Amino acid sequence: MNSIDLNCDLGESFGAWRMGDDAALLAIVSSANIACGFHAGDPDIMRGTVALAVEHEVAIGAHVSLPDLQGFGRREMAVTPAEAYALTLYQIGALHAFAQAAGTRLKHMKPHGALYNMAARDRALADALARAVRDFDPRLRLVGLAGSELLEAGLTAGLPVAAEAFADRRYRADGSLQPRREADAVIRDSDQAIAQALTIAREGSVQAVDGSLVSLQADTLCIHGDGEHAVRFARGLRAALEAAGMRVAVP
Repeated sequence: MNSIDLNCDLGESFGAWRMGDDAALLAIVSSANIACGFHAGDPDIMRGTVALAVEHEVAIGAHVSLPDLQGFGRREMAVTPAEAYALTLYQIGALHAFAQAAGTRLKHMKPHGALYNMAARDRALADALARAVRDFDPRLRLVGLAGSELLEAGLTAGLPVAAEAFADRRYRADGSLQPRREADAVIRDSDQAIAQALTIAREGSVQAVDGSLVSLQADTLCIHGDGEHAVRFARGLRAALEAAGMRVAVP
């Protein structure tokens, strides 16, 4: 039976403000990317999300971001590779403390938002992130956009990597994601998003916005946990994958 990982960005509440139903999503996904306080999350949220992930036996990863709470980490910043290395190591270390206190360890690192997209195309930045992961723990899996510079940097650094694809994001003909600032960058229709995810998982391809078919080999599919219907969509996607003969599991 073929398998694919389902990952979700979680722990993105902050103080009294709440985002998403993390408990429900952790009963569905196999990997959790937990915010480390730079784009979302705070110490108490981090601790609670780690505890929920342990309860559901979900793999825990650090969701590392640019320091941008107001912009939710989605605004690009002119950071040097040295700065990117430091902020990555800092955030991994913070989440590691909560994982260790809960009797578990981190399994992966996935950049968030603008940092993710920047590292997908900027090799120097990607190398800095990969070095930070390697220097912290070379067992950690580096998660990045399929076909991106970040995955190449991870392989060069000797890290295990996971190629990621998105069920609800549209792709350009070069395999990059259509930017969120553009209309229709996000697939709002659940049936369309599930159909795209199945095509990626079973056939290793995705239809780009120009109608062309793009090769896309993915180890993990991302589910966004902040949507209004995130839990219902996650359940539907997992059911559709399993009905198609796919096992949901960490790579």
